[in-house]
Amino acid sequence: QVQPVESGGGLVQAGGSVRLSCAASGGTFSGYAMGWFRQVPGKEREFVAAITWSGDSTYYADSVKGRFTISRDNAKNTVYLQMNSLKPEDTAVYYCNADPKPDGYYYSPPFDWGQGTLVTVSS
Repeated sequence: QVQPVESGGGLVQAGGSVRLSCAASGGTFSGYAMGWFRQVPGKEREFVAAITWSGDSTYYADSVKGRFTISRDNAKNTVYLQMNSLKPEDTAVYYCNADPKPDGYYYSPPFDWGQGTLVTVSS
């Protein structure tokens, strides 16, 4: 059973940058589109970004477009999220999973959710 393992979060000032990583434990992400999601306590998890298996197409939520970049290294079985120009409203626990869907669409994640990685943006 594949388990996503997220890392790279931390405390950063507004306007700063962070790069998150998502590695596959117990298997691979082979053949899967991958995505990043985030969740603030008390709110629903929301879609952030997606990338195809080949990496040739990406898709972003409007709230992060132009600031975040999703990428992947299939040889390393790892997906990344480069987060620039961070804002306090980006504060959340960030998760990755496969076959992502934008908000408003039914989504059944193929893998169990990992622990996530907390990003805190101070103003």
